[in-house]
Parts: sequence; C-alpha cells; structure tokens
Amino acid sequence: MTWTTIRLELARTHAFPNGSAARSYVLRLPLGPDGLIDEHEYQRHPELATVRRFWPNEPDHHGCLLHTPAGWTLSYERGDEDDERIFRLNTHAIMPGSYLTLTGPDGERLPFVVKALAST
Repeated sequence: MTWTTIRLELARTHAFPNGSAARSYVLRLPLGPDGLIDEHEYQRHPELATVRRFWPNEPDHHGCLLHTPAGWTLSYERGDEDDERIFRLNTHAIMPGSYLTLTGPDGERLPFVVKALAST
C-alpha cells in the first residue's frame, strides 16, 4: 500500500468535447498495488485522505474523502450540501488513463480521467 497523489481532469463531455484540464481534482488516497483504495489503511488514517478541487472562476476547494453508507464522498465543509460522490471507488482500479465518475451536489454526473499518479 502506498499513499498516492492522483490528478483527475474533466474528460470529454458534450460541453467540453476535448475535456478540460482547468476542471480538475488532486486527491491523496491509499492505493494498493492493484490500484484499488486500501480501505484498511484509510480507516487507520482517514485524516490523510484529502482533495483539492480546481475550477475556473472559483476559489479552490480543500476537503477530505469520507466513507459513508452511500459510498465514497468528497466533502469540503461540514454537512453534505457540497459533497461529491465518487461512483464505484471501492471496486474501480485507479491507474493512468482510467476514468472515474463524480456526482456533484446538484446531481450532475461528470467523467474524469486519471492523468497522473505519484507516490507520496
């Protein structure tokens, strides 16, 4: 298991046919050699699982990863009004070129591509 910094960038969508590097996230998660989140290590040190959200014309958002009954969630402030769910994070290998779907607080689902991984 290695704590890993992961850069996600918006993948191709109708509004952004070439994707958008300006809409991105940097996550810090514990990943096993198979690219899956190491839930045991997360439980030992949940405070180390962080997120930073970069979006044009908005201040950066800093937050954490939460494991909730509904699944894995990015949270920036107390409460769930701003939470963003990550679809199938527990079963989806995170590797360069793979995709993750995030669901925003408004219910919009957006695809993100894993652009880079770095051990931390």
